[in-house]
Amino acid sequence: MRYIRDIILNIIIASTVFSQTNVATTAASFLEIGSGAKSLSMGGAFVSVANDVSALYWNPAGIVNIDRLSVQFYHSPWLVETEYYYGGIVVPLSPADAIGFSYTSVGMDEMMVRTVEMPEGTGEKFDASNLAMGIAYSRKLTDQFSFGVQYKYVQEKIWQMKASASSFDIGTLFRTTGGMRIGMSISNFGDKMGMDGINTAIDHDVDETIYGNNDKIDGHMDAAKWPMPLLFRFGISKDYTFANIHRITISGDANHPNNNVEYINAGAEYSYNDLISLRIGQSDIFMKDAEQGLCYGAGVNYRIPRGPRVRFDYVIRSFGVFKTISGFSIDMTF
Repeated sequence: MRYIRDIILNIIIASTVFSQTNVATTAASFLEIGSGAKSLSMGGAFVSVANDVSALYWNPAGIVNIDRLSVQFYHSPWLVETEYYYGGIVVPLSPADAIGFSYTSVGMDEMMVRTVEMPEGTGEKFDASNLAMGIAYSRKLTDQFSFGVQYKYVQEKIWQMKASASSFDIGTLFRTTGGMRIGMSISNFGDKMGMDGINTAIDHDVDETIYGNNDKIDGHMDAAKWPMPLLFRFGISKDYTFANIHRITISGDANHPNNNVEYINAGAEYSYNDLISLRIGQSDIFMKDAEQGLCYGAGVNYRIPRGPRVRFDYVIRSFGVFKTISGFSIDMTF
């Protein structure tokens, strides 16, 4: 316990003393949004909890603790009239290993193409979308320690341009003899991304000083390539049970991104008889000018007679000038 406290203290000191910001220096920023109403209502402090399908996003090592076929769908109306969707499925292969599949999408409605010469529109329309698809594998190396890895194909697209790359998520989860969970994960480790497509084709004049030369030489503009948002998470959590029907989960994560300062997420969940849950959390603690803040939500878990167990979760997050952002998820366990 003292060793764990020392680690957390060192992370907090480093976050406040040595922090620096590199905002807007990475591609595929949609990978930072977060998935699952349960995990988000706990402030995103979920790397050591990782006990539902959203573990595919937070820590793939956690999916091995899901002992039955489980599916999750999450949706949130996102910023400036975009829509965020997440879906995942976990399939246990044995008591010691499991595989999972995930899907993340951010999209928008079509918009008019406007130019300086035609500000009212050219008659064409364009849209933009982001997509990530992943396949994960997790295995218990011992009764207390599990390891997981996920491969993801990531794509960003706008009009006739797109960028794509491959990335990996790696996670570990350890349960102490005292019931404390310790989780760590590295997300989005992979290639750089740069836009390419027909819109990079241009007409080029090799030498504008020469009269009568061909000023319509086919050319190509190379777009800069940017790294993906690499994120290291370290977290601890613990459950406290009272009278066999009341359970309180306390969780905290320390986060180190490659495009911003370090920060802390913290959250708690109260569950009554594994039927009704209330949650609260705080995101981006110690981050100056943080957009995200207080999070809260609730969930209902119900077993359909002779059918699957269905859990409905709802989350509301404070989000700076955008006031609040809500979302809901549905989990089904067969």
